Amino acid sequence: MSIPSDSRDAPLREQLEFAGTDALLRDDVRRLGAMVGEMLAEQVSPALLEQVEAVRRAAIARRERDASVDALAAQLAAVSPANADALVRAFSAWFGAINLAERVHRIRRRRDHQRSDEGPQPGGLEAVLAALHADGVSLDELKALLPRLWVEPVFTAHPTEAVRRALLAKERVIVERLVADIDRTRTPDERLSDESRIRQALATTWQTSEAPPLKPTVTDEVDHIGHYLGVLFRVLPAFYEVFADAVEQAWGERIALPDVLRFGTWVGGDMDGNPNVGAATIEAALAAQRAQVIGQYREELRALGQVLTQTRDRAGVDAAVEARLAEYRERMPEAAARLRARQVDMPYRQLMELMSARLEATLAGEGRHDGDAGRGPVDGGDRAAAAYAGAPEFLADLDLIDASLAANRGEHAGRFALRRLRRRVTGFGFHLAALDLRQDSAMHDAALGALEGIDDWAAQPLEERLSRLHALIGSPRPRVPDAEAAASTLEVFRTVKSARRRYGGNAFGPYIVSMSRSAADALAVLALARIAGCVEQADGGAEAGGAHVGGGEVPLDVAPLFETVDDLDAAAGVMRALFDDPVYRRHVAARGDRQIVMLGYSDSAKDSGLMASRWALQRAQVDLMRLAREAGVRLVFFHGRGGSVSRGGGKTGRAIIAAPRGSVDGRMRVTEQGEVIHRKYGIRALALRNLEQMTGAVLRASLRPRPAEPRVSAWRAIADGLAADSRACYRALVHDDPGFDAYFRAATPVDVIERLQIGSRPSRRREGGIANLRAIPWVFAWSQNRSGLTGWYGVGHALERGIQSHGLDAMAEMARDWPFFAAMLDDVEMLLAKSDLDIFERYSQLAGDAHAAFFPGIAAEFARTRDAILAIKGEDDLLAGDYRLRLSIRLRNPYVDPISLLQVELLRRWREGGREDGTLLRALFATVNGIAAGIQNTG
Repeated sequence: MSIPSDSRDAPLREQLEFAGTDALLRDDVRRLGAMVGEMLAEQVSPALLEQVEAVRRAAIARRERDASVDALAAQLAAVSPANADALVRAFSAWFGAINLAERVHRIRRRRDHQRSDEGPQPGGLEAVLAALHADGVSLDELKALLPRLWVEPVFTAHPTEAVRRALLAKERVIVERLVADIDRTRTPDERLSDESRIRQALATTWQTSEAPPLKPTVTDEVDHIGHYLGVLFRVLPAFYEVFADAVEQAWGERIALPDVLRFGTWVGGDMDGNPNVGAATIEAALAAQRAQVIGQYREELRALGQVLTQTRDRAGVDAAVEARLAEYRERMPEAAARLRARQVDMPYRQLMELMSARLEATLAGEGRHDGDAGRGPVDGGDRAAAAYAGAPEFLADLDLIDASLAANRGEHAGRFALRRLRRRVTGFGFHLAALDLRQDSAMHDAALGALEGIDDWAAQPLEERLSRLHALIGSPRPRVPDAEAAASTLEVFRTVKSARRRYGGNAFGPYIVSMSRSAADALAVLALARIAGCVEQADGGAEAGGAHVGGGEVPLDVAPLFETVDDLDAAAGVMRALFDDPVYRRHVAARGDRQIVMLGYSDSAKDSGLMASRWALQRAQVDLMRLAREAGVRLVFFHGRGGSVSRGGGKTGRAIIAAPRGSVDGRMRVTEQGEVIHRKYGIRALALRNLEQMTGAVLRASLRPRPAEPRVSAWRAIADGLAADSRACYRALVHDDPGFDAYFRAATPVDVIERLQIGSRPSRRREGGIANLRAIPWVFAWSQNRSGLTGWYGVGHALERGIQSHGLDAMAEMARDWPFFAAMLDDVEMLLAKSDLDIFERYSQLAGDAHAAFFPGIAAEFARTRDAILAIKGEDDLLAGDYRLRLSIRLRNPYVDPISLLQVELLRRWREGGREDGTLLRALFATVNGIAAGIQNTG
């Protein structure tokens, strides 16, 4: 297999020219493509390779000649299901190779930039801090911001592709071999060895199923996310070194940086609509994360022990280190007996082996809780006496060694490696990542109704519910009647209390309340926590607690989640009621006057379309900021972004800069999910680059937000109208047309997506139509059929009316000078460029008579959207200003198109055959994975 500019292909109407800086990418693509072809001939047959090449050339010819899709579809119509599976997997293998080549090329481009005389790479910390320095930011200003700088990616299990851990390991082999020869410095023999290992990875990948035969459990998802947290564990110290270097480069002074990066996860704690998640998975997730991070610390200590081999006769060692070593020998006689006699003169090494033994004892779960710190050995044997009370004790041991190295000429004799471990401990503690909890407000209502003996709690007047909640929160010992409907909810809060004692307060993120629509939804969390006994006294070791009423404090941040456009519009009113509520306001005060508010991008877009969603989110942030200032509360926005543009995805740095002025203020908490996690955090160098870009954007937005814009009032008025027009158009099709639900299920492969074994969570919150379908399968289905409808429908209608009402010049001015509007148009333009209405028409025809009812209108709106954006931007072609993305799409299209057309044919056969499990469904699963890998923008 080769790239589409092969000389055998039809002449291209626009020659695919690789820039000079991308010559090595072209070489990697050709080389990997050739190896994929050789693998296919070996693993299946030369005939399959010939078929793949014939289909590929036909797909290229069709695109480059603007020909009908019919001929290519006819060529694929006769393919048998078994052969279709092999054909799809062949194209997917090429996607896998090209995706890895492009990711490695990003590393190459970074290295090239660092070696050039062009200055620091845009978006990186060095470039951002240099620009801030040039803009007049002083070092004192930066130092003042650092204590409140908070950048936290939060990983969710929301699935849009299936990547087995076994296949991740094979990807890593290919990446390592490509990176080894990134500058073409390998010898011929070394290159042969590299290629042999790549071929092995490709062949064994081919012989491995893409997904396990069973639906993943929550435990599997915890393990999967743990892979990426492991990458970040390695990357974290490098991030701070880059950050410190950039500060020194800009201001000429090296400073100590506080911990500004945090990591969160929903996996094991996201109960919203997932009956598989609850108290047991919360405890299991926390235990798994502790096991992973402590295991990694033990590996670090083993490696550090190979470095810190200083002997007493050659290097000084502080008395404090010797005293700690003697203490541990006495406390852990069994572990001390295992120390090697030949290393008795190596105090650092021996101390670290005993520290590792303490970590092992801590992991065994028989040690002390946080409240036992400083009490000395406890009963229960050697292991219990050895266990660390928490990460601070482990850190104290590291600090003893660090101080000794600093005092005894150890700066270049291991101190650097020790400081790296220390940074990991301050960043990951003994919990690895904070576990967020999330639950639907309706579940809280059901529990409260059962406890209070009220059949329909949510239907009661708000004032009555608030009164009852205040009584529950204020009661010193709330009654706990035997209510089975509330048992699982109360058990969650009991688990939180016990887990906080065992794992520490930092092990938990906020408690997120989905579908928050009134002050009662947040107060419900405090009431249920009180009933379950999830309260802690301020002097009992808890971190900042909740309202000190009823004999204790609820030790959780309560984060209302506003999801639909109507909910976003009502968000300020809900939060005003909460801040005016004395019970809740005391809770916020006890949390340091900090309030987290989560903003839902997915459901708001599914509810009202992308443009209305984006504007509602923007407007809600402005209103909530104003309210928080009045209430004296520090607001932290938690952005619930999805993988695709339709669900708030896109470039995080660009989104931060486009956010309302002042809304960032040093803080960024954002979800990462689906294939985006793999793309951003699967390779260390790219994970580091992504963290730099996110942090750099937060620094820019916080230290030098864009100047106040006098035109913004006029722009906001225009945006109000655009959002209303777009929403009306979108809802008229998606929610108001009674035939659209049936059309959606016929014209998309949603019925196949619902059968995929890629997530533990059901695809629906409850039975019903589109309104009850989750946003991920909704967006995933429309991306599979190549329409991308969820990201642009209604936008063209609104833009066209905007041009008519305000003039093209006014709209162009907004696109040029208003980052919010510019970012939105760029995102829609990208989706249009990835869409193919000719391919989509084949899917639409599966709907029978409904095709004629719906397809013409959808196609017309696509054309309106494309034409309006091109007119506003003054361009003739989509992505005219983004060469690399345009190239990437054109490279992939000839490989995606055949999979799409095969999917259409297989869908028709499968549905006509009664949608049974078997060969057809397995082939359809392969097409879903293949298209997802090809378009790289799914759910």
